[in-house]
Amino acid sequence: MPRFAANLTMLFTELPFLDRFAAARKAGFEAVEFLFPYAFGRDALKSALTDNGLSLILHNLPAGNWEGGERGIACDPARRDEFRAGVARAIDYATALGCPKVNCLAGIVAPENADIARATLIENLTFAAAELDKAGLMLLLEPVNTRDIPGFFVNRSAQALAIIADVDAPNLRLQYDIYHSQVMEGDLARSIETHFARIGHLQLADNPGRHEPGTGEINYAYLFRRIDELGYDGWIGCEYKPATTTEAGLGWIDLYRKEHGA
Repeated sequence: MPRFAANLTMLFTELPFLDRFAAARKAGFEAVEFLFPYAFGRDALKSALTDNGLSLILHNLPAGNWEGGERGIACDPARRDEFRAGVARAIDYATALGCPKVNCLAGIVAPENADIARATLIENLTFAAAELDKAGLMLLLEPVNTRDIPGFFVNRSAQALAIIADVDAPNLRLQYDIYHSQVMEGDLARSIETHFARIGHLQLADNPGRHEPGTGEINYAYLFRRIDELGYDGWIGCEYKPATTTEAGLGWIDLYRKEHGA
C-alpha cells in the first residue's frame, strides 16, 4: 500500500517549524518532506529527525528569493553560478540528513524567453544530475500548474519528460504532483500509468482548493489502488493546505490505513 509522508511546509503550520517533526510523528507519519532546509542548521534538523524517528525523503534545490516571489532559478541564464552553488549546498544538506531525493523548481519565464530558458534548464539539470549522482542522490524535475504560479516554465508532464529525455541522466526522474497534474492535464490514472516508469516521486492534494483528499473532485481511493497495483514502492508526499487544522484533516489517512489493516 502507498506510504504517506508529511510535507512540513504545508502541514502543522500552526507550530514553529522544528516542532512540526514531533507533531508529524504523533500523527503517525514515519517520513517527512519540505521545501527548503537552508534556514536551519543541519545539526538541528538532523536532531529533529532522529529524536522523532523520522526519515527525510525530499527537499528542493535553492530556488532564489522565495519570499520575493521567485519560484526557481534553473531557467535563468544569468544565474548559472548561483544555481551551481545551490546544487552544492543541496548535496551538503541531503547527505547530512540522509535525504535521497532533491527536487528542482524550474522557475517563472516569460513566453518570449522560452527557447533560451529550455536550453539553460537542460544545461543546469545536466550539471546537477551529474553532481547528485556522485553523491548517490536522485534529481527530480516537477511540473507546476500555471494557475497557482502564472508563467511557471515546466507545467506539464510531457514537457518535463521531454526535457528529462534530452538531459539523459539515469538519476533524473519526474516528480509527479497529482494536484498540479489535475489542474493542467486531468486523466490522472492514465497519465500515471503512462509515465510510471519515469516517476521518481509522487505528491498529492485535492482540487479545487489544494486541500486534503476527500475535499474535492479527485477519486483518491481509486488512484491509490491503481498506484499500488502498478508497484509503486516510494513515498507519497502530502503537500496540501489543510481545510481547517492538520489534525482535523487527517481523517482520510486514518480511514485508508484502517481499510488496509495498517
